[in-house]
Amino acid sequence: MKKQKEVRTGVKHQTKPFERRDMLKWLLGAGVGSMTNIVPRRLSAQSMGDQDDPRFLIVIACAGGASIIDGPLAVRESESGVDTLNSFPDQDVYRSAASPFSATRVIVDGLGSIPYQGVFDQRSFVEQHADDMAVLTYTGTSVNHLIAQKRSLTGNDAWGGRTIQEAVAAQYGEGYVLPNVNMSSGGYIEPGHDPSLPSYAKAELISSPQLWPLSLHSTQGVVDGLKPADEVIQKARQWRNDRLEGESVFMRTFEEDPTLQRWLTSRNEALPEFERLGLIDKLFFIPESPLTPLSAYGLSSTEDQELLADAFPNLLTDPLEAQAALAYLLITQDVSVTVTIGPDFSPVVLPEADQLVSSPPLAFDYSHQDHRSAQALMWNRLYKVASTLIQLLSGKEWRGGSSYWDQSMIYFASEFGRTRKRPSGAFQFSTGHDLNNGSLVISPLVRGGKVYGGVDPTSTLTYGYDTQTGEPEPQREMTEPEHFSALAHALNLDLQGSGLPTVTALRKSI
Repeated sequence: MKKQKEVRTGVKHQTKPFERRDMLKWLLGAGVGSMTNIVPRRLSAQSMGDQDDPRFLIVIACAGGASIIDGPLAVRESESGVDTLNSFPDQDVYRSAASPFSATRVIVDGLGSIPYQGVFDQRSFVEQHADDMAVLTYTGTSVNHLIAQKRSLTGNDAWGGRTIQEAVAAQYGEGYVLPNVNMSSGGYIEPGHDPSLPSYAKAELISSPQLWPLSLHSTQGVVDGLKPADEVIQKARQWRNDRLEGESVFMRTFEEDPTLQRWLTSRNEALPEFERLGLIDKLFFIPESPLTPLSAYGLSSTEDQELLADAFPNLLTDPLEAQAALAYLLITQDVSVTVTIGPDFSPVVLPEADQLVSSPPLAFDYSHQDHRSAQALMWNRLYKVASTLIQLLSGKEWRGGSSYWDQSMIYFASEFGRTRKRPSGAFQFSTGHDLNNGSLVISPLVRGGKVYGGVDPTSTLTYGYDTQTGEPEPQREMTEPEHFSALAHALNLDLQGSGLPTVTALRKSI
């Protein structure tokens, strides 16, 4: 949270124009200005975007446990018949005859002890995206946050330990300079451990999406008169590589160390490639203003800056909106094939907001204090970001008249569900972690408009489905490897030798 406050201070509240010293302090305070965090990967001579028919995967990490029965599988009280289960008043659950999904309407008058007032209505989202929505039920194997978060991405090591993002990057990302970018937190940023994974498919971690693009160039941003000429930079790099480091005791001692070799590859190969491609100009979305005089430092915003500012009005102060804005740029600028975003456990306090918080502490896990209000706010928050990304990607042409959205999938990855019990008829109640849950997928690539499995209204527990047809099987529980396999098949991954179970129900016929 500290770094985000520093970003807001630099962007929103400073009252005098930046001096060069101020700019450097700003960059250093945000943790940028060096390449030490760039994970090296193979840089293909193939131009970005030449890969035939890739699939783009956006993972939205639902930190804290998004309860599927507080979202698209909500149950009415009349259906449950048990007022000690987490069900909703009938009038607060909308369900269209044309779709199997529920949409709740929750009036919030407080988040536990935090003052908050709002109405969260999921109906417009479900109506707008129902045809591309699919809910897949499954039961996890851990209620530990970090372990379960990682398993939501690996299917509990279903494919040799690789994450679904790594699998997508391995297949579709070879011609991209940063195929796999991850901006989330906790177990969601843990790498897989498949030794056969190509190095280029490993995730690049980004903690500050507003300022990270500044790390993609070594000299741009230095005021004219102080910026060395390009040929001087090239000669300095050559002297360092050929002479200085060869005489370094440290380098001679650790020259075979894999970590050092990865860092050197990053510095010597990745950074020049980023500079050649002009990624700093393509991905930097902070606007020119008196407080951020970019042009004075030879900087400029992406050509999509105004589009993103309209779509994400809080992108300078809301970490999730900033992540979503960068995710859009990374995909549509043909830099990445998979991007992971999501809230962490820090509360979000927006300077312009009329509420004390815009995202509760602990995200979905604030359900320990006030389940229904926390779930309603967080589902609304992620629905809003997802809907905006879908709109933006739908408006960006891919090839032959299709859009980037036509090639994309959004996966809501939750580590677990929540317990179902509540005091009789209570609106405010607390919940713990529960293995039984389901996940939401939105994509034109899947057989949408369908629930794979279902929910038993008398227990509000989910049940499974036939792996080939997708038809409900009330006596079956889906496993994490089966859930992973359904996603992998829908993304049309080459699964030869993966050892995955065959779950083709979600995949559209090709």
